[in-house]
Amino acid sequence: MEMIDVLDENGIKTGNILSRQEIHKRGLWHRAIVVAIINEKNEILLQQRSKNKEKNADMWDISVAGHISAGEDGLNSAIREIAEEVGIFLESTTSIQEFKYISSFKESKIYSKDFIENQFYDFFILKKPNLTITDIKMQNSEVQDIKFVNINQLLRMQEDNIIVNRKPVYDMLLDYL
Repeated sequence: MEMIDVLDENGIKTGNILSRQEIHKRGLWHRAIVVAIINEKNEILLQQRSKNKEKNADMWDISVAGHISAGEDGLNSAIREIAEEVGIFLESTTSIQEFKYISSFKESKIYSKDFIENQFYDFFILKKPNLTITDIKMQNSEVQDIKFVNINQLLRMQEDNIIVNRKPVYDMLLDYL
């Protein structure tokens, strides 16, 4: 069971730790990470979420996204989620300097009466030259497909509403690229 630190509306830990399910049921603030993995051609790795996901099932999404577990920081969470979702195990030669922290932002969305998302997101970019689709090992319970897209394709997917709505992330990514 995934346990997560409960935050106040300013992003400060309250000292409470609850299950992911309880946090969403009660609509409590918590923290998550979003990572855009970019190859040497400035293409962004996208994943198609599993059909079995409780939200945004079947939609395309940013490279990696996930909750920050209790006691974990954003960077370590990003490394863990990258390994879990797309099977890229970052070698010990991958330094924290290769991660670029872009920004944090908060979002509130109600998916259903039992699924309220009040999250602070930490957004990172990871440049991985020479990364190919064959280097990626998808976690089938989370991801059903992957592909690289350029920024114009990403923006078109946003217009076509076939990618998870992460407008702040895509805006920051556009500024970065």
